[in-house]
Amino acid sequence: MTFRIHRQTTAKDGVVLRVSGRITGDNVNTLKTLLEQESGPLRLDLTDVRLVDAEAVKILAMHESKGVRISNCPPYIREWITRERDTK
Repeated sequence: MTFRIHRQTTAKDGVVLRVSGRITGDNVNTLKTLLEQESGPLRLDLTDVRLVDAEAVKILAMHESKGVRISNCPPYIREWITRERDTK
C-alpha cells in the first residue's frame, strides 16, 4: 500500500490534509515536514490510513495538542494517540 497526502483548502477547515496508506518509516518524516509547513487552521483526515508506527503516533499526538484537528481516525489509532498524550 502506498502513502499519499492530498492537500485541499476549504472555507470551513482551512487546510485539509487527507492521508492514505501507511504512515511508517520515511513517511512519518514526510508528514511531519508537511505539518510543520502549514499555518492557520489545519485538519488531518485519516479515513484511508491503514497502518501507523509509534513514531507516527507521537507526531499525530503532538500536532493534535497544538490544535490540529484529526478526523475520521481509525479507532485503534485514536486509542494509541490518547494513550501517547496521557503518558506525557
